[in-house]
Amino acid sequence: MNGLRVYTEVKSFPDSFCLYPTFYSRRADGPYYRWRYETESQRWLFSRIGAHDFASAGLVQAPWYGVPDALKSSLSEHYVE
Repeated sequence: MNGLRVYTEVKSFPDSFCLYPTFYSRRADGPYYRWRYETESQRWLFSRIGAHDFASAGLVQAPWYGVPDALKSSLSEHYVE
């Protein structure tokens, strides 16, 4: 997945309300996507984010080892080489 960057929010950690943090992805100069885990279907769902809806100031690049394995699989399916 060349040029793929994965981000998370600075204060993104599991708590009693949200068991999974929200992740964001972007490949090269492409659009940003928000990734959220849906507990009912037990899978990661994405939505494309418009530039006007996105403030990258509160994001940090997520280390690859910190990205859940199921999300890594979803990212691989989404960003087909």
